[in-house]
Parts: sequence; C-alpha cells; structure tokens
Amino acid sequence: MEFDDVFDSFAERDWQTTTEGTVRFALVGLGWWTVDEAIPAIRETDLCEVSVLISRSVEKAERYAEEADVPHAMSGDDFHDGALAEEYDAVYIATPNAYHRAYVETAADLDKAVLCEKPMAESVETAEAMVEAAEGGDVPLMVAYRMHTEPAVRRARELVEAGAIGEPVQVYGNNSQPILSLIDDPNQWRLDPDASGYGTSMMDLGIYPINTARFVLGADPVRVQAQMASYDEAFADVPDERSTATAVYEGGVHAAFTATQNAYDDTELTITGTEGQLTLSPAFHMECRLELEREGYSVSAEAEDVNEMTEEFDYFADRVLSDEPVYADGEHGLYDMRVLAALHESAESGETVALD
Repeated sequence: MEFDDVFDSFAERDWQTTTEGTVRFALVGLGWWTVDEAIPAIRETDLCEVSVLISRSVEKAERYAEEADVPHAMSGDDFHDGALAEEYDAVYIATPNAYHRAYVETAADLDKAVLCEKPMAESVETAEAMVEAAEGGDVPLMVAYRMHTEPAVRRARELVEAGAIGEPVQVYGNNSQPILSLIDDPNQWRLDPDASGYGTSMMDLGIYPINTARFVLGADPVRVQAQMASYDEAFADVPDERSTATAVYEGGVHAAFTATQNAYDDTELTITGTEGQLTLSPAFHMECRLELEREGYSVSAEAEDVNEMTEEFDYFADRVLSDEPVYADGEHGLYDMRVLAALHESAESGETVALD
C-alpha cells in the first residue's frame, strides 16, 4: 500500500538542513526536567552543547555545572546583567511559567536565540509581551513543543496530508499523571497559580493533545468549552485537578480532551477520519507509538532509539545555524495561550468561547 513508504522512513529527520556547526546553550532553570532530561539529551545531539547553567542560586548552578561538566555557571541576576554573554549563542528556558518573560526579554536584548518551554507563559498578556520582545530584538523565539519533532507525530501529519484516514472528523486526547507521586511536594509550583498561571492540568498536560492535534491536522481550534474541578486538598489553589475540554477545529473537526494531574499515567491521541484512524499510544511522556488502521489494513511503528528532547534541540539548532524560521514560533505558542485562557473562561462561565 502507498502509505507503507511513510513507515519505511519512520525516523527520518525530514526537517534537517545542515550537519555543520554548534549552538552553545545557556540553560535557565535547574529543576528535574533540565537536569534529568535536557542535559543528557543535549549530550546526544549533533549540533548543540551546554556551555552555561543558570539558576536563582549561583551555588546550585555551580554544583550542577561541576556534576555535568559544564564550563560556566551563574545566577539569574548575573544573566540579566549580561554576564558571560560571549559564552553562549542561545537560551533554553525551563523555569516555572510565570518567570519565562523576564528571561526572554533579556535574551532578546542580548541578541540570543530562545527556546522556551511550554506553555510559553502564565497568561495571554505575558505571552504577548514575549512575542513583542523577540520581534523587537529580531531573535528567534521557539516554544518547546517536542511532539513536533517526534517521528511518530511527524509521520501522523504526513499520513493525514496524504489522505490515509480520508477527511478528519474527530479527535480524542488524554494526558494524565500522578504529579504528587512524581514530585512529593504539595507546595510545588505547578499547584501554585502565581507560578503556573490559569491552572495546572490543562496548562501542563492538556496542552499536549490540544497542540499536537493542531500540528497533525494543520488546523486551529476556533471554539472551545470546558469543565474543571478540584477535589483533593493539595489542589485547593487551582481550578483543574480534573479537566475536560471540547473543541471545534478549523474545517469542522470535533475534539474532546481530558487531563488531570492526579490519576494513573496515561497518554493517547486518536484522530478518526472518513476512511481510517490514527492512534498515538503512548503519546506524550517520552514514548510515542503510531498506528494506522484502515479497512483490512493495519500498521504500527515507533522510533525506539530516538530521544524527543535530542530531536527538539537539534531541530532548533539546525534552524538557528541555517538562519531559517523556527516552528513552533512565539505566535504559535501565543495562540495556545489564548486557547487555554478560553478554556478556563468557559469552565467558569459554562459557555462556549470562540477564538478570535
């Protein structure tokens, strides 16, 4: 069948334009994600290296720099003062959401390319300021949607474009995890609205299926509705321990999404069309398997030796070295922030909210 070709070149880096050069990264925010995922992933890249670690505590930065054999370390204040600017080319920001803006603005002032974790900010207004700062400084701002460079997701998009499932009709996505088992601290920033933003489950987890559907379909949600509730005492400060959202994407594709920070680890995304179905399961927690089903035909695959973070960093570096536009850029991330704001507005009002 014609669609077999997509699976034959499953792990191909179809985005790659160069194999030459190195982008030196300053990593901002030394939580478990940076230390356990980003730094090891960058070691495996072709085009990146870590040259500076940055934390609010210079002692913490120096300790991790010594452990990871990174040549330079400094505090966030030193970064904002322009220290060590000659030692890095790009900035990776993995702080709590509410702190992203200041680092983006400083990086733009220093003429540094920016890779910022998702969601890009705690509010729409802050995200708008970040986009403005990057545009004003004429620096690339990419939001770190690592699913965009996950081979299974890229192949899913190709299959949709090739008509493998016919006309897309509906989408279902789920992302859940037991956050208090993963991080045994009820005072963690993901449960603090001052640091996380509108909430926790939809901001941190629900954004994965919502955004991945945008990427695979090549379409944006235009109307959304949501229900949210918190029951556990640890989630008293956030509105969405449990959350459910529905959306209508451009072209009339209907979608339903669920997300919670307080349940068994589970991730999936299913896109059903008039002639077939694509399923990503598992989908979002550093493993991704794709299955295509049509009448009398089924095939599945995963890129077992591919690290999603390694792909993401190499993609970003490829674009910086080639002076090509990044995707997802700040405007793309800003649209997601508007979707998240609309979902929380809907949960409060009980009404469907249209995206302008």
